[in-house]
Amino acid sequence: MTPDVRIEAAVRHFWLTRSTQASRQAKRGVTDWGARSAVTGGKQMDGFVTIARSALHACGISDDEVLHDSHLELPGYYRPEKRWDVLAKAEGKLIAVIELKSMASSFGNNLNNRAEEAVGSATDLWTAYREGAFPTAPRPWLGYLMLLVECEESTRPVSVREPHFEVFPEFKGASYAQRCRILLDRLMRERLYDATCLLMTPEDSAQTGDYSEPDPDLSFRYFEQSLRAHATAFQRLRSDT
Repeated sequence: MTPDVRIEAAVRHFWLTRSTQASRQAKRGVTDWGARSAVTGGKQMDGFVTIARSALHACGISDDEVLHDSHLELPGYYRPEKRWDVLAKAEGKLIAVIELKSMASSFGNNLNNRAEEAVGSATDLWTAYREGAFPTAPRPWLGYLMLLVECEESTRPVSVREPHFEVFPEFKGASYAQRCRILLDRLMRERLYDATCLLMTPEDSAQTGDYSEPDPDLSFRYFEQSLRAHATAFQRLRSDT
């Protein structure tokens, strides 16, 4: 499949932003643990924010109805609020919610944290929705995108610990990249998210924006088309009223 130039640009932005933030912190004499200095400043995923905004605009959702910089908190059921990465809201109704994540180091700890966050955030949002926290008809669209750095640490087999009971067989000998694929696939199959996307980028992709999509069911094309379909349906409904 021909690479998407929009994704390549977003990947280049990811690498450039990581490098710039790490350099700035080094000049200030700030050193975070491991490679965390490259990610604590945020903004690495702004290229994907731009793509999501454009997709929503193409469906008739206006600029002021897509939030990406501020006012991104939504009420939760188990906590007061949760900040997301992109929101689309119009006429008092929540249209779409997107979470954008990246992972470039400390894959074991970070993937466990991401799994807990992803499950917890979705469960919190849907429970709040059920309890009427934000009136919406139809139900809002919820998406999750992960950009995973492809390197020796993320792609080699990882052992599991089974001191009491066996883990599910698909996790045995799976790399962190494979574990991530399983996570995103199950988040969608369990309907916690309407669409999930897994993109991988090699460590030497700062200039090229190279990326791969290891699972066609988790492709960006499916992710974007699912978002567009929902936004288009919402736009048609409000045009008829």
